[in-house]
Amino acid sequence: MGPQQPEPYPSRTAVEDAFAAHVNPGKVSAYRSLGLELVMGEREGIRFRDAYDGKWYVNCHCNGGVFNLGHRNQEVVAAVRRGLDDLDIGNHHLVSRWRAELGERLAASTGGALPGVVFGVGGGEAVDLAIKVARAHTGRTGVISAVGGYHGHTGLAMAAGDPAYRDPFGPNPSGFSQVAFNDIDALAGAVDGDTALVLLEPIPATLGMPIPAPGYLAAVRDLCTQRGALLAFDEVQTGLGRTSSMWFHQQQSVTPDLLVTGKGLSGGIYPITATLMTAELHAFFEDHPFVHISTFGGAELGCVAALAVLDVVEAPGFLERVAALGERMEAGFAGLPFELRRRGLFMGLGFEEPDGGLTATAAMIEHGVFAIFANNDPSVLQFLPPLVMTDAEADQLIETVRTAFGA
Repeated sequence: MGPQQPEPYPSRTAVEDAFAAHVNPGKVSAYRSLGLELVMGEREGIRFRDAYDGKWYVNCHCNGGVFNLGHRNQEVVAAVRRGLDDLDIGNHHLVSRWRAELGERLAASTGGALPGVVFGVGGGEAVDLAIKVARAHTGRTGVISAVGGYHGHTGLAMAAGDPAYRDPFGPNPSGFSQVAFNDIDALAGAVDGDTALVLLEPIPATLGMPIPAPGYLAAVRDLCTQRGALLAFDEVQTGLGRTSSMWFHQQQSVTPDLLVTGKGLSGGIYPITATLMTAELHAFFEDHPFVHISTFGGAELGCVAALAVLDVVEAPGFLERVAALGERMEAGFAGLPFELRRRGLFMGLGFEEPDGGLTATAAMIEHGVFAIFANNDPSVLQFLPPLVMTDAEADQLIETVRTAFGA
């Protein structure tokens, strides 16, 4: 006889009340005020269902890319199930064949440019590590990021993000500053002899997916090199095939000193993140092998999930398929009342109205598509469908979006 399953909450109100009492009261109040009363239930492939009214939603938010391969991707689930026969999280103090294999695969995904890999659990932790390594290597303290960008909620990552996420917790640590994205002159005026790191999302998701101007990222690379600063790309959302290449920076022929990945690396099954870096930077851990530890970082079951994700993304034809789906979506959206900001299936729908993304969020959810506005630019709707859609699913999604906008 298997373990007894807990009794489900008898109603939506009951689960919301319990969530408010014990998890996050403000979130429940905000969702109720917006009329967004949704409790995630069954999930499979590109969709999930509300636990109480049974309505299905195509997940075009994907939790920022966590569900790039859909919900409960069967290849990832099967790999983790097999792993559970022999593995647990492992011990971060010991050598691990699973961490070794995943590190080797991630290094290879950069063409060997970033061979050093340090694992974490969340994206913020991975960004924190990038900042720590940059400061240790350069002996400098300054960190420059983009206004409206987002890098996580932990200490150093939060300091590099939007003030709205850090001001409630007191003054920001010294050494952090921000400049406008896509403004190389502003960056040139900020990078000085104390700048350790320039930290950018190559396409900032929370800022509404502004596409980098031609030559911008290459100019950032040149500027950092000239002035002795390091460059880190936060590719938590743009990486792992989302933009139709393994990493978006590869489309730009620009190589950073550090690269952060997460979210989709988990396959939506087991949390794992990684900070990749050059051999020169990774050499720091030869002299300081125990200076940075993460109890659950690179959990061996997480490595199993991530290796399965790489098997899918690196399979012949997968990235070409993402590119083709992106083109299919763009053609299908022609004539609709928004500006499409797109690379692969990383898309932002920009509206003229300042709150157009908010309005679009409601329209999408009403029509069974779960997509959320960009928090730092609510004129934009973030639109991240799973990368594993069939042609039929893509066409149905296009038709649903067109219907939602009255086309």
